[in-house]
Amino acid sequence: MSGTSEGPTPAADLIRPAVTESEPDAARRTVDDPARPDRSSADPYRSAFASAPLAMAVVGRDGLVLSANDMFGELLGSAPDRLAGRVAADLMDLTSDARTWHAYREVLRGRQARLRCTRRLKHPGDGHAVWVQVTVAPLPEDPRAVLLSAGDISAHRELQARLRHLQMHDPVTRLPNRALFFERLTAALEAEPEVTGGTGRIGLCYLDLDGFKAINDTLGHRVGDRLLAAVAERLTRCADEAGHQRASEPLVARLGGDEFALLVEDSTGTEQLADLAESVLTALQAPFDISGRRLSVSASIGVVERLATGTSATGLMQAADTTLYWAKADGKDRWTLFDPERNAHRVTRQALSSTLRPAIERGEFVLEYQPLVGMADGRLSGVEALVRWNHPQFGMLTPNRFITLAEEDGAIVPLGRWVLATACRQARRWQLDHPGEDPIFVSVNVAVRQVWDSDLVADVARILAETGLAPHLLQLELTESAVMGSSGRPLQALQALSDMGVRIAIDDFGTGYSNLAYLSRLPVSVLKLDGSFVRGFQYDEREAGAAGTNPADEVVVEAMIQLAHRLGLTVTAECVETSAQAGRLRRIGCDTGQGWLYSRPVPPDRISELLACPTGQAVGKP
Repeated sequence: MSGTSEGPTPAADLIRPAVTESEPDAARRTVDDPARPDRSSADPYRSAFASAPLAMAVVGRDGLVLSANDMFGELLGSAPDRLAGRVAADLMDLTSDARTWHAYREVLRGRQARLRCTRRLKHPGDGHAVWVQVTVAPLPEDPRAVLLSAGDISAHRELQARLRHLQMHDPVTRLPNRALFFERLTAALEAEPEVTGGTGRIGLCYLDLDGFKAINDTLGHRVGDRLLAAVAERLTRCADEAGHQRASEPLVARLGGDEFALLVEDSTGTEQLADLAESVLTALQAPFDISGRRLSVSASIGVVERLATGTSATGLMQAADTTLYWAKADGKDRWTLFDPERNAHRVTRQALSSTLRPAIERGEFVLEYQPLVGMADGRLSGVEALVRWNHPQFGMLTPNRFITLAEEDGAIVPLGRWVLATACRQARRWQLDHPGEDPIFVSVNVAVRQVWDSDLVADVARILAETGLAPHLLQLELTESAVMGSSGRPLQALQALSDMGVRIAIDDFGTGYSNLAYLSRLPVSVLKLDGSFVRGFQYDEREAGAAGTNPADEVVVEAMIQLAHRLGLTVTAECVETSAQAGRLRRIGCDTGQGWLYSRPVPPDRISELLACPTGQAVGKP
């Protein structure tokens, strides 16, 4: 053997029983082969390997176990010597995922320094699960082998699981909380139905308890928490029953406050979600016995069901929240299914609301004018200014699409000021362009918020002075509900405007709870009868009593006209569409008519043409 080089001692030899050598032989080996370590020096390593409290095995570059210590055998429920020759990757479940398997092979090939991963093993003895942290690293003493170690981290994992459960569950109801709900929702949306074999759809029932706040505020949070826990139990039973004949049951979660969610993965359609929502409503109908009290709550439920592809967690929750709002707005204690068309209207409404004020500055609003015609002579006596929004995305919008939004956020004040100034300027222009004709007045709608939130009197005085329009050629229209309850500042403003010479008209008269005695004390000069009365005139005198007609309307209208005249007021009838209606209104003494019989709302140039007519009479529809 002298003069030969045998290389390093195989690592497997470190754990095999030592062979006793004579001192001369050991000395001779050391002299003849200095590269070969003294076996006596390997004894500490061999002892450490055998007695280590960590499960360890020496694995050859071919992936087979060369040697294992007692702890490794105990971990796998086998004698260490019986593990020699076994495939280490199979023993440690290193092939179950592609990334770990690739990294392990790279370590065996010497291309990667170390692998560390966590694995869940099944003990062959009693079958209990064991969590281990596996480390694979090269052996410095032998480049032909690697050292595999496995530490039992089951206790640590169990502690982590308990902490995660506390972190992900609501302490009051013991249901999954918002964090866990969104974790499951995100995973469900990312799942591939081709792999999972599911339907590729997702369903959600998002519910809010009706009347819970009153209970919580009056009886205290302790009673409120117990009620929430009782509700959670009933929701869980509903989910259990819904999941009996399916692969999985819905996830029930408390999202916060009195809001709960039932998530249905791989849903089969809206019918499944509707059945689930109906079962929840039924389950909550029975009173709850809480702390000696019988308490009742109901729920409003927003239901969404759709394809998971193209759906985000945020988008699904927004749809569910919107639908829940609809359920509450529709009367509570009900479920409502998400309606894309209704939602599109909501989105459009939000888009309009957010761009309304900038649109005023950009000059996107225009005015059209509808003629007001004298019933006695058919002459054009005035016009009503009607605002339109020439929206760059949605086209020309009529007032019913944006006026309510403007009133809600206060944009009605600058918008109303612009309408007033533009209408007065145009009325003055018509007067100057047609000096030979009697000037026509312009009627402008005023919202009650304009009276409260701005100095309307000062605005009107300034605009009249700037445009040169006489006050009696301006008429301001307020709705009956706004005028009839006026007191304090609104009444003072109306009185000041009337004293200035501006005419005040009550719009849509007859639709509210008119206090005729109070009417006599208001500075009003014109009543505009609501079109619903005029529509009752849809017959001529030979067809009285025909289906769909109401002769009583004529009696009511005639009485209102007579009363108005006795109070010194003039009367304008809206929505006049036929000559028969005009004739009957004329016969009972109506002063002015407005409607498509005379003209639809038209641009200013069309009014100029009507003023230029030799007869001065309004023509029919343009």
